Amino acid sequence: MLTDVQLRRLTPREKPYKLSDTGGLFIFVQSSGSRLWRMKYRFGGKEKLLSFGAYPEVTLAAAREACDQAYIEFGASVIRL
Repeated sequence: MLTDVQLRRLTPREKPYKLSDTGGLFIFVQSSGSRLWRMKYRFGGKEKLLSFGAYPEVTLAAAREACDQAYIEFGASVIRL
């Protein structure tokens, strides 16, 4: 699981990269330095991606809550990745 300290210390690299949290939630760090919250899930046998916004505007707690809420709204037909 990610912590707020880890998120604040993320630095851009030459290529974009991801750091996983829980339940398919991850932060995507672009080479420009922006840090974006995203969630991977599977629906109908296909992998999908949902975005929640940029860190620090969307906090770690808010991103986790949004991820949990998305799974509640999707229902049983969605598989967490």
